[in-house]
Order: sequence, then structure tokens, then C-alpha cells
Amino acid sequence: MILLRHLVGDVLRQLRLHQGRTLREVSAAARVSLGYLSEVERGQKEASSELLAAICRALGVPLSRILREVSDQLALAELQQEPVLTGAPERERVDADSAMLEQLVDGAHGPSEGGASERAGEMVAA
Repeated sequence: MILLRHLVGDVLRQLRLHQGRTLREVSAAARVSLGYLSEVERGQKEASSELLAAICRALGVPLSRILREVSDQLALAELQQEPVLTGAPERERVDADSAMLEQLVDGAHGPSEGGASERAGEMVAA
């Protein structure tokens, strides 16, 4: 099972180390205890949004960058855990998913005559 707190901690640690900064420096700048920041980086504590924002300010990076990197790593981890698609039932599911994606993309490019655009709007709203 993939835990977000592990991915968040890894991204924060990598960024801090890339900047050549110590836990002590960042914890002081973020006004977070050194021990708590260490636990967040090791994935032992789940950081609140306020705490993440303070750490990001201390590191001089937007929270969106941290979340984007976490999202990218989560997507890769999920792909690695997905079973290899074989056989007809999975192929049909993939074909159905592809058709749904095409409908969503078509709907994003403006209305068409009935059908796909309306269905895409329903899917997004749901």
C-alpha cells in the first residue's frame, strides 16, 4: 500500500538536501520542531496543510510544486502495482476507458450534436 505521508516526506527531504540545508535550518525557518520535521520527512507523521505550507515557505518553494512531485511519484507507484493487462475482459475495460476519455476530450473542445459532449459534462459533474 502506498502511503502519501511517505511520498510527501521523501519529496521534502530530497528538496531540502538538494538545497544543502539541514533539518535544524529548515525547522527553525518553518517554526516547527526539529523532531517533528524529521518524523514528517521519514513518513512517520502526517503533515497538516498548514505545516506543509510553513515548510514550503521555509524551503522557498510553492506548495503546488511539492504536491505535483508527490502526485507524479504516486502515479508511478500506482502503475508499478497495476497488474499486466492480458485477456479479453481487461482489454474490453481498457477499450471502454479509452472511449470514455475520447468523449471527455471531445466535450472539452466544444459542443457537438448531442451525445459525447453532454455525456462528458455529466461525467465531469458527477
